[in-house]
Amino acid sequence: MAEILIRDARNEDLDRLVTIENACFSEDRLSRRSLRSFIRAAQNSFLIAEVDGRVQADVLVLYRRGTSLARMYSLAVMPEARGLGLARELCMQAEQQAVNRGCVFMRLEVRIDNPQAIALYEKLGYQRIRRIREYYEDDMDAWQYEKNIRSQQAHTAIDADYYRQTTDFTCGPASLMMAMHKLEPGYAMDRFEELRIWREATTIFMTAGHGGCDPFGLALSAWQRGFNVSVYINTDSIPFIDSVRGEEKKEVLRLVHDDFQQRLEATRIQVHHASMSPDNLLLHLRNGHSVVSLISTWRFNRNKAPHWVFVAAADEDYVYLHDPDVDTEVDHPQTDYMGVPVPLDAFIKMACFGRSKLRATLVLTGVR
Repeated sequence: MAEILIRDARNEDLDRLVTIENACFSEDRLSRRSLRSFIRAAQNSFLIAEVDGRVQADVLVLYRRGTSLARMYSLAVMPEARGLGLARELCMQAEQQAVNRGCVFMRLEVRIDNPQAIALYEKLGYQRIRRIREYYEDDMDAWQYEKNIRSQQAHTAIDADYYRQTTDFTCGPASLMMAMHKLEPGYAMDRFEELRIWREATTIFMTAGHGGCDPFGLALSAWQRGFNVSVYINTDSIPFIDSVRGEEKKEVLRLVHDDFQQRLEATRIQVHHASMSPDNLLLHLRNGHSVVSLISTWRFNRNKAPHWVFVAAADEDYVYLHDPDVDTEVDHPQTDYMGVPVPLDAFIKMACFGRSKLRATLVLTGVR
């Protein structure tokens, strides 16, 4: 009977890992440099399976800071070692490591023309959540699967399309477009519209670089496109004014704010000078409303920046965010920014920005 050992990958495994990668994949292979980087990175889990002392399989799991999400990035078993249960054992141990790191959900992608892998994942309890078009290098589609690795709780359905922002400063327009598209599927999300909304809603100045978007400016953009919208904001002071230095910039923010306030008077946009409570958030989502929230990115990347996200779904324990800002400098693909699970209590803490503890939420309830 074969002796099987599961352990962490080490630098001395690199040559064998390259061999496994080349033997198992004809497309989308991890390079030697990438494999070395993954071995050394503490934020990943990289497990290998030895059979009678020889490395025959590996699984790589990535984690995204500030979320309850782990992602099975790669699973490979040498052809001569298949049938020994290595894939199953690696998956189970990878899941346990993810649980030990505080994760609740494991996601993965699999080619739609790989029935053996699909059968394995479904047998292990993974649920199919979406089809991703042209995901692989050869343009083959992928199925995305997810599993609650702490319980068998059913996956919370996320019925909302994703849009990735195309500039560093258009998270607000991208999030608002997703919110409007959910309520009106015929509404087109494209770069032209993204930039137009930014021009309508920008504060002109903010922490650095180009200005972001004001909650009232975004609300006005939604209103003029025919949507009923409410604003929840916990202050009557000028949003983001503490984020800029210099009286000239502050004066510009005052003028922009005054203009938004004058334009609000000609609408039926409801402004609630209060924070969005967890119960109210869940109620809006259960009623089919669209929610856009301001957060601080500190819990994601240790950068205290204001950032707009679309709340795609929620349940009693988690909020699922469509985050439009995909970080191209890390190894997480766009799918790791779609329906990102964040514990509800953690989301309430991150939905707050700056010294003034600004909280701002937009709720779109339908088309007028």
